Order: sequence, then C-alpha cells, then structure tokens
Amino acid sequence: MSRAKDLSKKNSLRLRRKRRIRGKISGCAVMPRLSVFKSNKYFYAQAINDVDGTTLASVDSRAMKLTVNKENMVQVAAKMAENLKAKNIESIVLDRNGYLYHGVVAGFADALRDNGIKV
Repeated sequence: MSRAKDLSKKNSLRLRRKRRIRGKISGCAVMPRLSVFKSNKYFYAQAINDVDGTTLASVDSRAMKLTVNKENMVQVAAKMAENLKAKNIESIVLDRNGYLYHGVVAGFADALRDNGIKV
C-alpha cells in the first residue's frame, strides 16, 4: 500500500508541474511547442502549433525500436531535428510535460541543440 501511495503522490506532483508549465508556454507555427512524454519503455515527442491545434512533427522511440535511455535519445533527437528541419522549423519551446529537466529529457534537449534546433 505504501508503494501505491508513493506513486500516486509522485504522479500528482508531476501533474501539478505540468499545469504550471503549460500555463506559461504556448507554441505557434514559427516556434512550436515540443511536448515530450516518457514511459518506462518508450519516449515520444511532438511539435504542436497551439494556435491551430495541430501537430507539425512527431517522433517516437517505439517506432524506432529504441528504449528510453540517454544514449538512444541522441538518435531520437536526430530524427526529430530532421522532421523539424523538413518543415522549416529552426527553434522550438520545450514542454517537459512535468518531468524534471534531468536525465533523458535533458539528453533529448541537448541532442536537439547539437542537431541545430534552438531550444
């Protein structure tokens, strides 16, 4: 029972951070919001134009047959940068979706910067 309580507390704190972050950022066609989601196995990211409510580009590690770790995030970020450049998008606003800027999320953002996307 204690473990379930700890997980629900952890998830509720993440959701509070998520709402706080989303209240401050928004994306447009020129500078979309890049929302990330990570599960225990996979990592997903999508560039969103909040004005129109459309997804401009997306990538997921599941389709690439990669698991979630910092080494694989370099390949996922390279694919995302390629998708963004195909749509003529040079800079994005990072929506970490309530996750701490650490580990996989930070590795993904750093790899995007290395591939020429301004985060």
